[in-house]
Amino acid sequence: MSVLGWALPFLPATAGGLLALCGRRADRAAPAVAVVVACVTLALAVVAAVTRPVVRAPFLEGLPVGMAIDGLSAVMVVTVAAVSLAVVVFAAGEMTAARFFGLLLVFVGAMLVTVTATDLVLLLMAWEVMGAMSYALIGFWWRDPDRVRSAGIAFLTTRAGDLGLYVAAGAALAGGGSLALAGLADAAGPWPHVVAAGVVAAALGKSAQLPFSFWLSRAMAGPSPVSALLHSATMVAAGAYLLLRVEPLTAATGWAAWLVAWTGAVTALALGAVAVAQHDLKQLLAASTCSQLGFMVLAAGAGAVAGGAAHLVAHAAVKSLLFLCAGAWLTSLGTQSLPGLHGAARRDRLVGAAFVAGALTLAGLPPLSLWITKDAVLTVAAEESAALYVVGLAGGVTAAAYAAKTLVVVLRPVGTERPGRPVSVWEKAPLPLLASAAAGFGVVVLWWDAWGRLTGDAGTRAPGPGGLAVSGALAAVTMYAAARLAHRVRRPAVLADWLLLERGVHRLVVSPVMGSARLLARFDDTVIDGTVRATASAGRRLAGITDHRVELPLDRIVRDVGRGVRGLAALARRPQTGQVHTYYAQAAVLLFALAVVVVLAG
Repeated sequence: MSVLGWALPFLPATAGGLLALCGRRADRAAPAVAVVVACVTLALAVVAAVTRPVVRAPFLEGLPVGMAIDGLSAVMVVTVAAVSLAVVVFAAGEMTAARFFGLLLVFVGAMLVTVTATDLVLLLMAWEVMGAMSYALIGFWWRDPDRVRSAGIAFLTTRAGDLGLYVAAGAALAGGGSLALAGLADAAGPWPHVVAAGVVAAALGKSAQLPFSFWLSRAMAGPSPVSALLHSATMVAAGAYLLLRVEPLTAATGWAAWLVAWTGAVTALALGAVAVAQHDLKQLLAASTCSQLGFMVLAAGAGAVAGGAAHLVAHAAVKSLLFLCAGAWLTSLGTQSLPGLHGAARRDRLVGAAFVAGALTLAGLPPLSLWITKDAVLTVAAEESAALYVVGLAGGVTAAAYAAKTLVVVLRPVGTERPGRPVSVWEKAPLPLLASAAAGFGVVVLWWDAWGRLTGDAGTRAPGPGGLAVSGALAAVTMYAAARLAHRVRRPAVLADWLLLERGVHRLVVSPVMGSARLLARFDDTVIDGTVRATASAGRRLAGITDHRVELPLDRIVRDVGRGVRGLAALARRPQTGQVHTYYAQAAVLLFALAVVVVLAG
C-alpha cells in the first residue's frame, strides 16, 4: 500500500517533469502521453480511495512527513484525477506543446500531494510547487508581456497569503513541537491562534476570497484548459479544502471560525455581483468561481464539512465543464466577449447542450446538484446565525442572475452565423461526462448519512425541504427576472472592475512599498554611497598629507642612520688586516688602556 501512496502523486509529477525537460522534441507524443498518464492516475486514485494507503518518511529528528488517504481526501483525489483527465483530453485537441502538458501534470501531482499530506512540511512543499506551476501555466504564452504581467500579479498575490503557512508552521513548532495537521489545535498557550491566523491567510489567498479575489481575474490570461483546471478542483479549491481539513483548529479558536464563515458569505455575495457585471465570459466564470468558493469557505467556518465537500465536488464538475465550453468557443470563434458569443450554443449542439446544463446547475435550479449542495451549507449556516444564512442565500441569488445572463447570450438566435473552425472530437469528448456529473451529483443527498461519515462529519444535518424550496424558488424567479432585464440594467463600474480590488491593493500596498524602496535606494545612493566615497576621498587626502609631511622626514632619518652605520662599519673594517702581529699590538694597546683606567679609578 505504501507504494500506491507514493505512486499516486509522483506518477503525474515525474511524467510531467520528463515532458517539460524534453521540450519540443516530445511535442508530437506529448498529448497522447499526457492522456495515458492522466488515465492511469485516475485508476490509481480510485484504488487509493478504496484501499486508503498511508505512507511515512523521515525528514528531521522528531519531524517525519507522510501522506494518508481518509474519507475527505479520498473524495478529493478522485475529483482531482477525474477533472484533470477531462482537462488533459480537451487540451489534446488544441495544444501540442510538451512543455504545456509537462507543467500541467506536475501541477496535478502537486495538488494530489496537497490533499493527502498529513503535516505542514509536505503540505508546504506541494503548496509551493503548485504555486510555481500556476505561474508558469498562466504565463505560458510568455511572448505576450500582458500575460506574463498577469501571471506575476497572480503569483505575488497568492504568495502574499502563502506566507501564512510559514507562520503557522513556526507557531506549531513553538507551541507543541509537532507539524501534524491533526494536532494543530493541540498546541500550548496562544500558539493555536497564531497557527489559525496563518492557515486562514494562506487558504483565503489561495481560494481568491476577499480581499485577494482580483488575482483570479488575472489568471484568465492563461490557456482555457489551465483556467478549467485552476478554477475547478485544484488550486483555488486547495484553500477551501485546507479550511475544511483544519476545521477543528478554527472551531477551537472561535474567532477564526467566525472570520472564515463571514468572509465566505460576503465573498459569495460580492463576487456574485461582480460576475453579473462582466461582459467577458471567462471573467464572469472567474468571478463566479470566487463566489462559489465562498460557500465552501462558509461551510468550513460554520462546521458544515460534509456540505462543503459536496459543494466542492459538484462545483469542480460544473466549473470545469463551463470553462471547457468557453475554451471551445474561444478557439472556434476567436472571442470570449459575451457580445461576440450570441448564438454560440446553436453552432454545435453538443457543446451548447453541455454549457446549458452547466449554467443551469450553476444557477442552483432544482433538482440539479448545486441546488442541493449549496443548501446543505446554508442549512448549517442558519443554525449558526440568521444573518449568515441571509447573506449566503443572497449570494445564491446572484448565481442565478449571472447564469441567466450567459444563457440569454449563448442561446439568442442570430441572423447570420459567424465563420469559425468546428470543435474537435477531443474537445467534445469530456463534455457529456462532466455535464452528467455536474447535474447529477446532488443524488448524494439520498445517502447523506453515509456521505457525512465518509467526510468525517457524521452529525451534520441534510438540507431540509423548506430551505430547498426557498432557494430553488428564488433561483427560478431570479433567472426569469435576469433574463428579462439582462440588457436594461447598466453595470456599475466598481463591479465591472472587480470592486477596484487590484487598484486598491496597488495604492495601499504596492505604491507605498515601491515608494519606500525608492527612498531607500536614494538613501543608499546619497548617504551610504556618499559616506563610502567621502571616506575613500579622505583616505586619499590623508595619504597625500602623510606622504609629504611625514614620509619625507622619516625617509631622511632612515637614510642618515644608514649612512652612519656604513661609516662605523668602514672604521670597524680597518683593524681587520689579517696579520697576527697587528692583532697582538692592538691587544697590547687595549690592555695598557685598561690598566690606565684601573689605576685612575683606584
